[in-house]
Amino acid sequence: MSQSVSNAAPWDQEFLPPAPEWSGASRSLIRRSTDPWATDFEKDPELNFSPDYAATRAWFDRLDASSDLIRIEEFGVSPEGRPIYAVIASKDGATFDPAKPVLMIQAGIHPGEIDGKDAGMMLLRDVAHYGKAHLLDEVNLILIPILSVDGHERASVYSRPNQRGPRVQGWRNTATNQNLNRDYMKLDQAEMRAVRGLIVKYRPDLYVDVHVTDGMDYQYDVTFGFNGENGAFTRSPASSAWLNDVFKPAMYGALEDRGHIPGELVFGVDGDDPKAGLSDGGLGERFSNGWGAAAHVPTILIENHSLKPYDQRVLGTYVFIEAALRILAEDGGDLRAAIRSDEALRPAEIPANFEPDPTPQRTVAFKGIRYETYRSEASGRDEIRWLGEPDPELWQVPFFGSRPTLTLTRPEAYWVPAHRADLIERLAIHGVRMERIEAPRTVSVDMLRLVDPTTATRTNEGHVANAVKTVEVERRDWTFPVGSVRVPTDQPLGDVVVLLLEPQSSESFFAWGLVPEVLNRVEYIEGYAIAPLADRMLAADPVLKAEFEAKLAAEPEFAANGDARLQWFYERTPFYDDRYRLYPIAREP
Repeated sequence: MSQSVSNAAPWDQEFLPPAPEWSGASRSLIRRSTDPWATDFEKDPELNFSPDYAATRAWFDRLDASSDLIRIEEFGVSPEGRPIYAVIASKDGATFDPAKPVLMIQAGIHPGEIDGKDAGMMLLRDVAHYGKAHLLDEVNLILIPILSVDGHERASVYSRPNQRGPRVQGWRNTATNQNLNRDYMKLDQAEMRAVRGLIVKYRPDLYVDVHVTDGMDYQYDVTFGFNGENGAFTRSPASSAWLNDVFKPAMYGALEDRGHIPGELVFGVDGDDPKAGLSDGGLGERFSNGWGAAAHVPTILIENHSLKPYDQRVLGTYVFIEAALRILAEDGGDLRAAIRSDEALRPAEIPANFEPDPTPQRTVAFKGIRYETYRSEASGRDEIRWLGEPDPELWQVPFFGSRPTLTLTRPEAYWVPAHRADLIERLAIHGVRMERIEAPRTVSVDMLRLVDPTTATRTNEGHVANAVKTVEVERRDWTFPVGSVRVPTDQPLGDVVVLLLEPQSSESFFAWGLVPEVLNRVEYIEGYAIAPLADRMLAADPVLKAEFEAKLAAEPEFAANGDARLQWFYERTPFYDDRYRLYPIAREP
């Protein structure tokens, strides 16, 4: 790094676009720095600071000790040994009243995007000591202030150059260099396994995952979204309808009343042309909102705008959490009914492997920021320069959604052999219901032969990914040993089961490279053995001979490759490995 950059005040970030002036009514939520319950965020003169792990935990411990409404629950341990904890606000004591909806707010899955932690500290303080205890009359609140605690402590003024504050920010990935918001399905990481256990335990009625954006500039300060918004595809249509028709307008009103500018969760499709269009960013189940729709846990993804000042984002998040409590108190019963409706769904066909749809779904009105282009000496090309001024004219831009590229058929059940105890464990952490057999059992099942699978040339989240477009179904009588499990799809998490266990699914264990053994071919045959055997096969089988000659005529490269020719015959002998590319997880049709 050059001397000039290292000596600069990086939190000033003068290279970022200017921020529009803002003075929303939510500023009244800030307590004086001399208040005994002022947070470290509020004590900072610039309102641009977030405390470290130890200071945050010490503050919450003090709050816990001061109020019967607050308790702390440790629910996991990070790879570097830090407790992962939730702060629970309730009038019910240690056991929740099952009649009350549960709101779970998760902050710091990406630790630099920590707005939810400081907002949650302020709101819980006000609940405990400043007249907002009534928010807990009809709702229970679980706040995870920091999920990725190790990443939170890899803090620096240089963590997120595209984001305006806080002054010191955590690192996006974990101590094991994993992005937790890619781990909702495969459940690799200790942090995600822990939070999944907490969700199974408390069954939140609404799960809010708080992030901060990257990308383009615009007027909105708090954007949020969910699968199924505006009638888009969702695996939880009833819950998504409630979010769209009840929650969203009420939340927009609450934010606007306090001076914020809420908007839909969108992503620009062209960094060089801000008006080229917006997209939904994808519906994949590896992300919180995609997983939530598949698991029938209503999930909202907040993306506060990275170019807005930190205090504006924190206060917007405070307003969001408080409004969510009020909405659940009034309409949580209807949301619960929607969840039950979604949990009862058993679709015979399951769309999967979503990709951007090249045809726009609609045109949307968008509150943009004025910009210009300039010639950059460094890049040698035209670059965008955002001017920090709201464009007085609404942009009319195309919105691009997502479309499935695969349809999966729902079987009655899957069988996972005992030797894949690691996969069985992951299913159990998800909360999937399974039958573990206590004696060997022979079952008539469909085994899948993978046709021309491919392997990625680089790693992704610590895995070498695999993909397969075509499978051949082979009916077998297969004996499963003790400890194997039968996984029925007739359960609320049935869609999750299908997406995890079908190898063609881009969210499957196979796709993440967790079933690599199926690609290994172990046995072989020498040329001196297969060549005379192949000659005998040609002489004895006219149909085989015709098939071989047709392949020679159609594929010159094959015809010129003696090893490939002999391999072709070897694959048609009983000596060939019958389990090569035979997927070890079976379908019960």
